[in-house]
This record gives sequence, C-alpha cells and structure tokens, in this order.
Amino acid sequence: MEIVVGSLVRSLAGRDKDRLFVAAAVDGCSVYIADGRKRRLDSPKRKNIRHISPAGKVIDTDGLTNKKLRRLIFEFSTQNL
Repeated sequence: MEIVVGSLVRSLAGRDKDRLFVAAAVDGCSVYIADGRKRRLDSPKRKNIRHISPAGKVIDTDGLTNKKLRRLIFEFSTQNL
C-alpha cells in the first residue's frame, strides 16, 4: 500500500517505534508524521519512508485538529488490538 497524505502509519524504527501516526506530508523518500500529542500538526516529524509501515487506513485531513487526530488514533488502536 502506498503512503499518501492522511495515511495512518506505524513507526518501525527510532524512539517512537510501534506508535501510530498520520502522514501529514509526503516528500520523495521522506514522510512528515504527526500524532497530535508530542508531534503536532504544525511541527511534524520527518521520517524516512523505510522506517514506517502503512496501517491500512486513510483519514481525511481537511479541518483536522490535534485533538481530533489524537481521538482518531486512539479509536483505531483500540479497535485493532
């Protein structure tokens, strides 16, 4: 599955390993990810595309706030345990 803006992704490497994020932007071989808590939408983390994997869901990012993002990630993580 290709990673596009709004894709829910899981980190495979780094301090944030096994955490869920949303792809805020895609730039070649880099993806900017945010979770609404530590990595907000206004300052996403740059991550190599090889260090993340798609979780299988794409959300609409129009009008997305950090609070809504946290809620969507929490709901997805509790449904897919």
